Amino acid sequence: MSVSNDTPPMTTFRGNFFGQMARSLLAHSLRQMLHTGTIAITLPDGGRLVIGQGLPRVALKLHDWRTVFRLATNPNLAAGESYMDGRLTMERGDIYDLLDLCMINFGQKISRKNDGFGARLRFLGRRLMMNNPVGRAQKNVAHHYDLSDELFELFLDEQRQYSCAYFAEPDMSLDEAQVAKINHIANKLQLKPGQRLLDIGSGWGGLGLALAEKSGVDVTGVTLSVEQQRYAEADAQSRGLSDQVRFKLLDYRKLSGRFDRIVSVGMFEHVGAPRYQEYFDKVAKLLKDDGVALIHTIASLKPPSTPHPWIRKYIFPGGYIPSLSEITPAIENSGLVVGDIEVLRLHYADTLRVWRQRFLQNWDKAAALYDQRFCRMWEFYLASCEAGFRHNGLVVVQIQLSKNQQAVPLVRDYMYGNEPES
Repeated sequence: MSVSNDTPPMTTFRGNFFGQMARSLLAHSLRQMLHTGTIAITLPDGGRLVIGQGLPRVALKLHDWRTVFRLATNPNLAAGESYMDGRLTMERGDIYDLLDLCMINFGQKISRKNDGFGARLRFLGRRLMMNNPVGRAQKNVAHHYDLSDELFELFLDEQRQYSCAYFAEPDMSLDEAQVAKINHIANKLQLKPGQRLLDIGSGWGGLGLALAEKSGVDVTGVTLSVEQQRYAEADAQSRGLSDQVRFKLLDYRKLSGRFDRIVSVGMFEHVGAPRYQEYFDKVAKLLKDDGVALIHTIASLKPPSTPHPWIRKYIFPGGYIPSLSEITPAIENSGLVVGDIEVLRLHYADTLRVWRQRFLQNWDKAAALYDQRFCRMWEFYLASCEAGFRHNGLVVVQIQLSKNQQAVPLVRDYMYGNEPES
């Protein structure tokens, strides 16, 4: 480890004690974190701070001392805010390169506890952060999913699958990988014509419509997003599937009836740990005795923690990435049986990479819809998530559930063979 300050004469600070303190705090923080690679920082007074050695190497500029101080004392929130506001700009590499380097180093330290008083205090308050009762859940969903349709068209696939794709082959395009994901789910559900399928968190309807077309099932989808429900209903009508597929603006907790199959993709992250038992109890109540459910969710390989402050504030209020140790007790207490758990490791990192590349290619269109600050926020969101899936213990899990151990074949080959045609 090498540390080069390239410090200008003390007079350059013009007696700025706050600047000196902020610089020292940031240097100390980076020395503690950085074990691989180099970060070069141009400071507000023109001085430079170079921490680390070797590759990868990134360079950035901080435009005011308050930003320096905030990055040193609250980096999880300040990094994204500083980039959004233009107070942190890149001079070598882009924001993904910076986040990737930070995650490479952060991932080397997998803590089994919440270090520091502040972290412990946040952990104690996490139940309030993640509590999503019926009314609040819809407001949280609207914050993200009721953005302009045109925005999501800039980076998603043709079916608007806003969840992890399944790159069954390394040279797959995004659209092919999303079709492969749908086929993989269909195989795990063992769908048959005429079965009633419930899609919890149905998004823009692509999954439900595809399963109806491929397998002849009758689909009910529920979402809390006004824009998604509107789009999905229109799409079902345009495909001539309105009699077979319907999408409701409804909280899943208000549903009644029984279903042969239940699928939920990318929705469980919005439930919140205090509501996990409520969620699986409802799935159990809605699922027939010989039924099968498939829950597809992001999960953490690390012990339970707190929601990321920047993601929670700007992207997914009320969202939380669960550890498997938080999910399985609620399943066990609900009376459901785990038939299979598959861990999709880097599939989401590759999905996010394509989304980020597409978004950057359409930056000007996104800026016309919103503004430059929004574009920087969205770029930071996609970049930080991709880096997290590559280096920080984030994965996607598919959990197959039933009430009867004989609900699906005993050998797992059925999940991979004879996949429906794309």
